[in-house]
Amino acid sequence: SFAFFLGPEHWHKYYPIASGDHQSPIEINSKEVQHDPSLPPWFVGYDPGAAKTILNNGRTCRVVFDDTFDRSVLRGGPLPGPYRLRQLHFHWGSSDDHGSEHVVDGVKYAAELHMVHWNPKYSNFAGALKQPDGVAVVGIFLQVGKTPKPEMKRILEEIDNIKTKGKEAPFQNFDPSILFPKSRDYWTYHGSFTTPPCEECITWILLREPIIVSSDQMTKLRSLSINADTEPVRPMVDNWRPPQPVKGRVVKASFQ
Repeated sequence: SFAFFLGPEHWHKYYPIASGDHQSPIEINSKEVQHDPSLPPWFVGYDPGAAKTILNNGRTCRVVFDDTFDRSVLRGGPLPGPYRLRQLHFHWGSSDDHGSEHVVDGVKYAAELHMVHWNPKYSNFAGALKQPDGVAVVGIFLQVGKTPKPEMKRILEEIDNIKTKGKEAPFQNFDPSILFPKSRDYWTYHGSFTTPPCEECITWILLREPIIVSSDQMTKLRSLSINADTEPVRPMVDNWRPPQPVKGRVVKASFQ
């Protein structure tokens, strides 16, 4: 969208909800988080055959899944029922010391992975966007360490095929649950999409434990471009939205 390229501080002029009371991301302050012992664990049942394509939409690298039936679902945790996996995408920085959207006690990670699911009681994704319980996103931090994450290999080896905006490649037989960290501990709160129009329809499940990737793997993500094939090269970096005001929301934790 046009507004996206103006930058986050201008979005609310075109999409007033972008300055609403339930915006994302936020800074998680562990001193203010409430442990909720009644929060159940979350779990997924993902069908590797649901993976369809990987694409560069000029804003991020996205993997798209078949969501025409309850084929790959997320359930449990704070959710009222099953949610269907629709897509996953990443946000990252221009260097390894920043790039995540959520911030934990002042710590920024190198990137953040979002797995986007929607509530099938609202017949389609567009309908779910209009409902406070319409969408559930699992957020996973990527931290740079010494070793590459082998499970990221499938995604990263397609990067050269989707270098520029509008490029798409087949991406079959992939189970994204291989990207989860070992711990299922999570924070949860009610928020929004972090790109325009920033609809306030998301139950966030933000995982406490980051996954470890290598600096080389981050460099590969940054080799994507926001320009189309025929345009001058502009690297895809810093596609994150800064933290938004919490405005009285309570963040709950599944752990102590």
